[in-house]
Amino acid sequence: MINMYSLDRASRKLLRALALMVFVGPVFGQGAAIAPCQAKPASTQQQPETRASRILVDESIPPDKDVEKLIAPYSEKVNELTKVIGRLEGDLSKTGVGGGSLGYFVTDAMRAQAEAKLGKPVALTIMNVGGLRKNVITAGELRASDIFELLPFENALVALEVTGTQLAKVIEVVTRDAQAGARIQFKWNDRNRAEFISGKLLDASGKEQEIDPNKIYTIVTIDYLLHVGGGPYAILQEAKSKTPLNITLRDAVMNYVKSETAAGRPIRSAIDDRFVQVGPGPKNPTEEPR
Repeated sequence: MINMYSLDRASRKLLRALALMVFVGPVFGQGAAIAPCQAKPASTQQQPETRASRILVDESIPPDKDVEKLIAPYSEKVNELTKVIGRLEGDLSKTGVGGGSLGYFVTDAMRAQAEAKLGKPVALTIMNVGGLRKNVITAGELRASDIFELLPFENALVALEVTGTQLAKVIEVVTRDAQAGARIQFKWNDRNRAEFISGKLLDASGKEQEIDPNKIYTIVTIDYLLHVGGGPYAILQEAKSKTPLNITLRDAVMNYVKSETAAGRPIRSAIDDRFVQVGPGPKNPTEEPR
């Protein structure tokens, strides 16, 4: 029998979390509503006397082996999330065009991992800013949990072969999202939105390259944008070929951080010139740019 007073601090926290998932989850889910209990008439019988006492539960109480066995499968997963996978120099923030330094970080990671998998250059990587679910990652130790909070969805990478003509259309669309591989000039319109002016590819040295309309280019995005169907990214459906890379976006970013760490390099927060503003800023700077 499990002695509940023998739980150590970590065990108690984990069990509380599990209890929340079991009991609170259905309340916020799609389950049927629970009918209210009918009121019962007050009993005329004398209620038994209730007695209670307080027992201090702290580190002085040894762990219970039965409890440890019960939570072992969950403890391993929780511990994996707390592991430090790299170091971040400067805060990563979602503020700004292209998802800010967070958008730059994710699309750079996508490009590096996609090129490693494909064994060839990738002209452009694209990520929708709405899929970045964390606004800031503060400088210091970078943990697996930071990446899970940033990218909670099971989106997977897919490589597309497109013509130069198609690529030019894609670059125009991606002005409001995150990308790596191009330099886009934009202006702020009357609706406080970033509006495309022009775009060119960037080679490995950062030099601008004109898009050849007759050339075939490899671009990488997430399956969500490919399968969303209509809207601005419908052009992706016209790709000459579509190749799943069999890796989630989250795992690709995790692998990128780990590879940089193994090479002795920290993750640096930086805003480069992949998006270049032309003219004045947004008319209402207090409003979040779109």
